Amino acid sequence: MTSVAFRTDLTTRAAYVSDASIYRRVPAAVVEPHTVEDIREALRTAAERGWPVTCRGGGTSVAGNAIGDGLVIDTSRYFNEILQIDPQARTARIRPGVVCDALRDAAAPFGLTYGPDPSTHSRCTVGGMVANNACGSHSVAWGTAAENLVSLKVMLADGREIEIGADSCSDPVLEDRLRQVRDAHLMVLRTELGQFPRQVSGYGLHYLLPENGFDMAKVFAGTEGTCGVITELTVRLVERPQATALAVLGFADVFDAAAAAPLLRRPGVYTVEGMGADLLAALRSRPGRETAGSELPEGGGWLYVELGAGTADEAGDAARSLVDALMREGRILDSVVVTGHDEARALWTIREASAGIVTRLPDGGEAWPGWEDSAVPPEHLADYLRDLYALLGRHGLQGIPFGHFGEGCVHLRIDFGLGTEDGVAGYRSFIEEAAALVARHGGSLSGEHGDGRARSELLPVIYSAEALGAFAEFKAAFDPDNFFNPGVLVDAEPIDQGIRPGPGIRHFDLTPVHAFSRDGGSFVSATNRCVGVGLCRSDVGSMCPSYQVTRDEVHSTRGRARILAEMLRGESVTDGWQSKETLEALDLCLSCKACSSECPVNVDMATYKAEFLYHHYKGRLRPMAHYAMGWLPLTSRVLEAIPGSARLANWILGFRPAEELVKRLAGIEPKRRMIHFAPVTLRKWFAKRAAAIEAEGERPAVVRSTVMLWPDTLTNFNAPDVGQAAVEVLEALGYRVVLPQGQVCCGLTWHSTGQLDMAKKVMSQSLDALEEALSQNLPIVGLEPSCTVMLTHEITELLPDDPRAAQLAGRVVTLAELVAEHDGAWPFGVVDAPAISQVHCHQEAQGTYDPDMAVLRKLGIDTDVIGSGCCGLAGNFGFEPGHFEVSQALGERELFPKVRAKGESTLVLADGFSCRTQVQQGTGVRAQHLAEVLRGALSSEAGGQSVPQGVPVEG
Repeated sequence: MTSVAFRTDLTTRAAYVSDASIYRRVPAAVVEPHTVEDIREALRTAAERGWPVTCRGGGTSVAGNAIGDGLVIDTSRYFNEILQIDPQARTARIRPGVVCDALRDAAAPFGLTYGPDPSTHSRCTVGGMVANNACGSHSVAWGTAAENLVSLKVMLADGREIEIGADSCSDPVLEDRLRQVRDAHLMVLRTELGQFPRQVSGYGLHYLLPENGFDMAKVFAGTEGTCGVITELTVRLVERPQATALAVLGFADVFDAAAAAPLLRRPGVYTVEGMGADLLAALRSRPGRETAGSELPEGGGWLYVELGAGTADEAGDAARSLVDALMREGRILDSVVVTGHDEARALWTIREASAGIVTRLPDGGEAWPGWEDSAVPPEHLADYLRDLYALLGRHGLQGIPFGHFGEGCVHLRIDFGLGTEDGVAGYRSFIEEAAALVARHGGSLSGEHGDGRARSELLPVIYSAEALGAFAEFKAAFDPDNFFNPGVLVDAEPIDQGIRPGPGIRHFDLTPVHAFSRDGGSFVSATNRCVGVGLCRSDVGSMCPSYQVTRDEVHSTRGRARILAEMLRGESVTDGWQSKETLEALDLCLSCKACSSECPVNVDMATYKAEFLYHHYKGRLRPMAHYAMGWLPLTSRVLEAIPGSARLANWILGFRPAEELVKRLAGIEPKRRMIHFAPVTLRKWFAKRAAAIEAEGERPAVVRSTVMLWPDTLTNFNAPDVGQAAVEVLEALGYRVVLPQGQVCCGLTWHSTGQLDMAKKVMSQSLDALEEALSQNLPIVGLEPSCTVMLTHEITELLPDDPRAAQLAGRVVTLAELVAEHDGAWPFGVVDAPAISQVHCHQEAQGTYDPDMAVLRKLGIDTDVIGSGCCGLAGNFGFEPGHFEVSQALGERELFPKVRAKGESTLVLADGFSCRTQVQQGTGVRAQHLAEVLRGALSSEAGGQSVPQGVPVEG
């Protein structure tokens, strides 16, 4: 009986069916080891059950070498300890699941870093990097993962843990066998392997040569999990330059850039990265990124050249000197040199997002890996690229090459028609011709990330029979029974076997409710957006909150997309819309929409969840929370219609036993406190106030224009003080404020619970009530960020055939946008106070906080914006049973600690009602809406402020 937890449930297995490649394998089980002994037990069990074993780190492999149909050992969740940083020896001793950036962060206080840094450095693991011999943009200076490896501990199939390094091996029998392999093939190892820096295909047996120190650690790098399980690594650390400058060089085209790249491999240069204008066009085809890349210099091809020095001035001078020399030689058209971190980061973002960006071509077509990491000697790169573009043209294919031009390595995604038999045949034909092409240029099928299932079959194109025999002998020395990752490198699987988006897939018939306008109306195409680059597994940014708490692949955006795809495929997950596996995977999705903007290919899991919930519960009884929270707008209207009912409801909820009973009946999370209802709604206050003004005959001296205030459900029924503040602020700015004549609602609560028919109905009714306002082109001011996003984005996807929906989307503005653009008299004093601001996740994802920051700066408020994304409540999510712990953990990442530690004068700002509720229930502090801050500033005098501070309240 094993103590290791084997995850054999279909939900987990479906989440692991693919990595970032085009291949699919449904594993028999997944294990997430905590210790070396866990791995030993896992291997013993796998052998007993006849499961082959595949190791997996961040799952960002583009070659299909991190998937398998047996046992998958995922080291990323728990087996990720940094055991030691030795600044004197400049080494780090770590477990294989350590993420690249985590190691770099740990080394940074010593002025050191880990050299290899692929574009997935924020989520790929060092163990995976070594297994695939990853490199990254700084490899011109610091080399491949192999070249930064000192020693390894490896577990073999029989459970023995051995240690290997340079000219050392704790297993003398294995060492002797490796010497025999080397000695039998000396000429091949010297003439076919190690010929240029990015020759990664096959096994790196040249490291066994005497002149290379018989380095058994380095030769293990790039074995792609086919020889054993890495249990510990000692890696080399390198000294970080004190300062860097980034020179972006503009060329006439990508070929001129490629021709110049090898000339820039010189001391002091840390990167030579290349891309062409077609990549920029793909980026600009993304929503909201139409002007991306405006920072780039003139040209049709670019090189990113980073230089290091002791000071920023020295680095900048070195970069400008390089630019001047290239300009004199007539090699470049234009250039940009930056030394500031933020400027450089903005430029690097364009390049680092490439792996995701190019999965969708500028025309919206899908593009796939396959011929992803080819490499040639750098001096041959320009000619190789010309031939590669010509090959694409002959096959009628589109692709966007980019990559590590200084080392001759090219990344490429291509619009293969993998959904048909002819398309797969065309895929094979192209790949075979591309392999012959790279061989003619003296190159390698893979320049990093390994061969995997994408290229192993093609190794005979670039290597002799003797070299392939040496590979097989090497594999047999470690793994004679082919236990580890079969089908990769040796005895290779066909390159067209088990393609995930391949032909013959049975998709059940479905007609989505959402238009899915960016995906041709296809829910299948929408889910296929996810190609597995794994940014959702990163700690950088605000995607994906539930994964950041649980560290479970199932609860990542990628894991959910994989399970949705399996549901649509209908082979492993066979229940269609009734799939309990898909429901389970989507349960912890907060619908925060961070993925819709932060994911390089704009996967929108919140919309996919709403679509799934609609079909899943269609004609069936829903959870009570869906009725209680989804129908909150209607419940609130009923309370408004019955005099005194809101006060009565609040009075009842004031008794804890009664509140507990209500929560039980309504299906609300027991640990949550119920929200209360305003005795006087915003609409009633506004009507009464308007009548009083009319009776007294008061009129403002000057009215600039008329604006309509959107009385969203939460502002109208639960927080009318925010709406009242907004009315006073807008009038102080000289606007005449009106409310819609009829009842309006954005449909958010119905949408987030998947009640899409009702969401469409209330949206249509709202458009009816807004006929006059729309005809007058009135600005419509939204106060609740989630409602604003519904009106500017979701409404056109749910009502694509109603022209009024697009008209409304174009009229909606936020209060901050209106105030920031105000060009008249400024009626506000200086507040002069610090603040903590929780930006609503929907606003961060599909809007902007820039106008808010501009207004706050003008008020003299020094604002610390919470950087962790969603507050954790996320509307109905935090009130649904089983979500409380995740919700609270999300608040505890950054928001709650900062609010608790704030000074007495510090404001706490949150425009979202959910965010204010989360802050209040989590810390006992009342947060304020921007409208309230502005209203307080109306009575301020310069240099002082009378804004009420965030104060403790009853929780």
